[in-house]
Amino acid sequence: MFIEKRVDPNGRVYFVNHKNKTTQWEDPRTQGLEDPLPPGWEIKRTPEGLKYFVDHNTKTTTFADPRQPYAAKGPKGAYGVPVAYERNFKWKLTQFRYLCHCNALPSHIKITVSRQNIFEDSFSQIMRVPPHELRRRLFITFRGEEGLDYGGIAREWFFLLSHEVLNPMYCLFEYAGKNNYSLQINPASSVNPDHLLYFRFIGRFIAMALFHGKFIYSGFTLPFYKRMLGKKLTMKDIESIDPEFYNSLVWIKENNIEECGLELFFSVDFEILGQIQSHELKPGGGEIRVSEENKDEYLRLMTDWRFSRGQEEQTKSFLDGFNEVLPLEWLHYFDERELELMLCGMQEIDIEDWQRNTIYRHYTRNGKQIIWFWQFVREMDNEKRARLLQFVTGTCRVPVGGFAELMGSNGPQRFCIEKVGKETWLPRSHTCFNRLDLPPYKSYEQLVEKLTYAIEETEGFAQE
Repeated sequence: MFIEKRVDPNGRVYFVNHKNKTTQWEDPRTQGLEDPLPPGWEIKRTPEGLKYFVDHNTKTTTFADPRQPYAAKGPKGAYGVPVAYERNFKWKLTQFRYLCHCNALPSHIKITVSRQNIFEDSFSQIMRVPPHELRRRLFITFRGEEGLDYGGIAREWFFLLSHEVLNPMYCLFEYAGKNNYSLQINPASSVNPDHLLYFRFIGRFIAMALFHGKFIYSGFTLPFYKRMLGKKLTMKDIESIDPEFYNSLVWIKENNIEECGLELFFSVDFEILGQIQSHELKPGGGEIRVSEENKDEYLRLMTDWRFSRGQEEQTKSFLDGFNEVLPLEWLHYFDERELELMLCGMQEIDIEDWQRNTIYRHYTRNGKQIIWFWQFVREMDNEKRARLLQFVTGTCRVPVGGFAELMGSNGPQRFCIEKVGKETWLPRSHTCFNRLDLPPYKSYEQLVEKLTYAIEETEGFAQE
């Protein structure tokens, strides 16, 4: 036999042809025997050698082979392509776990902490070892407590330590709003002279959680996850963290500021640690007046500033620490909602509690679209239910008290389904109001197709 199967240092299987002295990734025994791809599809490989598929019809990518039988089932999406092709989170997660497994180091690393001083003990031990050592199996010990760590103690350590390091009391992170308990970097963190070192430590810790498949206590805002993934932030992303600021930008966008006599310049004042600071959005911005002609540039610069104000150094330190343990490139095939699911885990969602605490506008509880909606929710698996919840509320997490305690931008806000638009429209979401705009679709199959596409392929606010 002149074909030999080998494994490279990263765990990737390849084949050596000793007859013609060549190597290849594809198994030569199956080459030429595979079914052709559907029209418009193409096979590509990631820098790590993982195979993925590009659908040029819908401009989407997936790790799931469209020729597999499971992918051909279910409702058809745009261009007649099965909806199942559009995303397979479990498949991507399997590939990610494979990467982590192939890059894990032998033996273990021991971390000993006290429950009373878990933050500082963990900080000193994680920061004094070379970051690649944190890829070894973790052996966690709480001082004064006997026991072998077969995973349960490590799981508890991640939960307890994340509760501490992300606590707004330390001034490193803050809640996104008075009624939004997702976390973002606190611009005033410099009150702690060692804050950048702490952000580097937290970056390492969060990377460890992903690498070792453990969950943390609380999650970040979706814009923060987008920044981790290197995705461009848009004006719409502001809505979930600062609805007042977002509404002011929308007003500027939709109105003629020259006719309104509004005097705006390419500069902004903001308060930090009790002091008012001024920032120019571009050189000489304090002297450049905003007009209808340059308004779009102003809105773009204001959006960029809102997400970076006072946070540039902290964000860089966090990402540097993260990248030391787990290359950020490994995450680029996920979106921000999937990253939250990986880091925070999925709760079992109580559908009866969800339905009991949902309100309706221009629909009735017994309307056919509402009956179809809950039928669809019941037929989903838990991962898709979590993604639907993310799409409408901005997070996959349900409050401890259940759906009755969902919060919106102005206080308690129940999950809401409102009749909006025409049957040709996609559903829309308004995360600051926990509201789903659901058009009056004519059939159950149409509702499933449109809602699935909106959840999977749009970023919070589906377009008509």
